[in-house]
Amino acid sequence: MRIDGLQYANWSEKIFRQLREGGVDAVHVTIAYHETFRETVLNFERWNRWFEQYPDLIMKGQWVSDVDKARETGRTAIFFGFQNPSPMEDDIGLIEILHTLGARFMQLTYNNQSLLATGCYESEDTGITRMGRQVIKEMNRVGLVIDMSHSADRSTIEAADLSGRPIAITHANPYDWAPALRNKKDDVIRAVTENGGMFGFSIYPHHLKNKSECTLQEFCEMIARCADRFGVDNLGIGSDLCQDQPDTIVEWMRVGRWTKDIDYGEGSADKPGFPEMPTWFRDNRDFGTLESGLRAVGMSETESAAILGGNWHRFYAANFTPLVNG
Repeated sequence: MRIDGLQYANWSEKIFRQLREGGVDAVHVTIAYHETFRETVLNFERWNRWFEQYPDLIMKGQWVSDVDKARETGRTAIFFGFQNPSPMEDDIGLIEILHTLGARFMQLTYNNQSLLATGCYESEDTGITRMGRQVIKEMNRVGLVIDMSHSADRSTIEAADLSGRPIAITHANPYDWAPALRNKKDDVIRAVTENGGMFGFSIYPHHLKNKSECTLQEFCEMIARCADRFGVDNLGIGSDLCQDQPDTIVEWMRVGRWTKDIDYGEGSADKPGFPEMPTWFRDNRDFGTLESGLRAVGMSETESAAILGGNWHRFYAANFTPLVNG
């Protein structure tokens, strides 16, 4: 079983076919960065058209049973998520509507301070806000997973503590391995995983040691060390693959509507666009390479299978459904 904890590709028939060639059974797909509620609904609608056009390749994912159905029928289940709480605007009542439409993950921040929490690019981390506490309760109730990938340390630790259900960091790496603002310190990772949450390893070059030059061995050795440190059961892949996206998209991701200035985020003025992916992971057909890499650094077949999909499968089963007594 292979499940990717996050991608933001420029979706096409080519990529859908590559998902199948790579044996990817399910993928969490970003459908909102800075979009409003209505704009997000239009993104759901666009995916509905793709499900109609390519029913032999992809299907909508809502429950863990959809992963199993996709495997049985040779397709990939597509699960939706937001990298920013902007789709709920300032209305807690929209959370249940978004879950009903198919959302299964929502980040409380995207780099900046939000109405809910503090982003990892802010100089001061004030933690979860009053509204954030209420939103966490509502997300728990309906089965919308709290994702803290772009949040600051205190906010993430508080979210893990406040949430009645496990949370996720879908795409990041350890800070002590690659000291990027987006990567996570040990106490943050531990706060998430000790409460049953998931940590997904990112292959986005700005999150990697030596960036695009990071080797497969370096990446897999890092995962093996994390398995020793935090336990293997709450680790997965969240590749953050942005395949075929034009550089205008990374500008939208970084700038959105919050500034008139150019913000380079993890890039720089001389390298403002998407970084080049490492040679060992260009697209979804390279998931087999990841499996080989994990085995080569001493991880067992069972451990590798857990990281490549089994752990996400168990997490989906426990966290996508509404609470019975809501």
